[in-house]
Amino acid sequence: QVQLVESGGGLVQPGGSLRLSCAASGFTFRQYAMSWYRQAPGQERERVARISSAGGSTDYADSVKDRFTISRDNAKNTVYLQMNNLRPEDTAVYYCAANSRYWGQGTQVTVSS
Repeated sequence: QVQLVESGGGLVQPGGSLRLSCAASGFTFRQYAMSWYRQAPGQERERVARISSAGGSTDYADSVKDRFTISRDNAKNTVYLQMNNLRPEDTAVYYCAANSRYWGQGTQVTVSS
């Protein structure tokens, strides 16, 4: 059974940081590129970061470049999203996905004072 379980979301003040984790099971994690997406109320889902299967290549949405960092640990079947200098407009439900084939249930991130 494929599972992607996100954790690490919560409420943070503007300028703060959070680290999201996504633990994978039920498929060969190291063979899949992994991505983080987010969806704010009333908006379309957007991809914010992607990392290649071996971790050697990453790319980011312009809106998060230089603030967010995606990484992975293939020994732990886990992908991370370090989010720094958070802004209110980063408020959304964050999802991890494996090649857009498998999806997690999402974790809420709220940036507010």
